[in-house]
Amino acid sequence: MKKIFEIIGNWICKCIDFFYPPFRKYMPSQFFRYGVSGVANMVFDWVLFFLVYNFVLKHQMLHLGFVTLSSHIAALFITFPVTFLSGFLLQKYVTFTSSDLRGRVQLFRYLLVVLANLLLNYLGLKILVDLVGFFPTPSKMIVTIFTTMFSYFSQKKFTFRPNQKNS
Repeated sequence: MKKIFEIIGNWICKCIDFFYPPFRKYMPSQFFRYGVSGVANMVFDWVLFFLVYNFVLKHQMLHLGFVTLSSHIAALFITFPVTFLSGFLLQKYVTFTSSDLRGRVQLFRYLLVVLANLLLNYLGLKILVDLVGFFPTPSKMIVTIFTTMFSYFSQKKFTFRPNQKNS
């Protein structure tokens, strides 16, 4: 299975790298790959959420017996594991390919960074919208700039860093 992911990752890298030359003087290729694969995963998340919300759940509450989830929250919980895994695979096999840390270590660290990003999003929105009184959509855009930078450097230096003894 790992070999299949490597082959697909190499093909995706070649596709992304085809569009890289105009951006060469503005950013390193790794950051460009990070951005393109991140945006692709975000769009995948939006499409999957739309499909689950509209065609699987059909805007209906999800009754689980012990708890009932609104359809948009249920769609979030259903789609999150899929896009979490696709995001991890894109980062592992497209963006940060030089790391030789074990996959399960990378996966756990990736989860920690994702959870930290959720917390940063929450705190950023609470501060900008609730305390400062700024509009929600521009607030989300501002927070996204910071969380993207935080995520990139966290993934590069923590999740997918090359093994220290091999560096």
